[in-house]
Amino acid sequence: MTNWTHPKAQLLQAGLAPKRHFGQNFLSDATICSRIAEQSAPDGTKTVIEIGAGLGALTAALLKRSELVVAIERDRDLVPQLQSSFAMAIADGKLCVAEDDAKTFDYTGIFQSNAAPATLAGNLPYQLTGPLLRRAIDLSEFVTRCTFLVQLEVADRLTAKPGVDAYGALTIFVQARFTATRQFIVRRGAFYPQPNVDSAVVVLTPLAQPVAAETPLFRALVKGAFAQRRKKLRNAWSGVTDLDAEGLALAAAAANIDLDLRGEVLSVEQYAQMTRSVEFHSERELK
Repeated sequence: MTNWTHPKAQLLQAGLAPKRHFGQNFLSDATICSRIAEQSAPDGTKTVIEIGAGLGALTAALLKRSELVVAIERDRDLVPQLQSSFAMAIADGKLCVAEDDAKTFDYTGIFQSNAAPATLAGNLPYQLTGPLLRRAIDLSEFVTRCTFLVQLEVADRLTAKPGVDAYGALTIFVQARFTATRQFIVRRGAFYPQPNVDSAVVVLTPLAQPVAAETPLFRALVKGAFAQRRKKLRNAWSGVTDLDAEGLALAAAAANIDLDLRGEVLSVEQYAQMTRSVEFHSERELK
């Protein structure tokens, strides 16, 4: 793929059209693809797994910055287009096109069998953003960074601080494993077809030491706190743990957490502290 071709022209030539049920909005700006690739594959990157290769706009830029790109694409109509456009890169062993579902793909196997440093990148469809971020969290030990193009409101959620409206459960689960930074905004006109909202590039850099292990209790406390945002923690966490009201109060006091606060004001570290405190007090009750 030597010359830039607008995705509309590529689709027309192949007799295809964007599929709404796949959430397909193809990047149509080569300069932006290059900027995303710079974030996705810093100098020295060996392996990149790309989620949702589409017609290969970002793939082409990633190939210039890494030794191997594994491009996942679920749409069986687009896979032959990728194979044709990048036949030389495939023959040279620089590109592997995987027709697969990004939600269930064997990322770990690829990372373990190929050279590090390795990264994860992609233009994430809105309806799959949550599940794909869930996979990224699970892969934090294998990657040096994850670079995702997401809707702007999702980017705001990933990078939010306690006390703002965008701060929520997704924020905490991601920031327990990563430092999240918004790099730049991508306006809606950079896509075909054009979506109704702007997007942004977010880089997730794994923490040297995760703030919290994502145990069932940690997840339950976080989800409980945000299930009804206006509830005070005293009520939001009622029934979430094995502790009764008195035990919950003791655990909260030990973690220096005021149960009259709402979940949106607690930091990721405070959720981790509360998890450890509840575990400790639950074990004491069992003895």
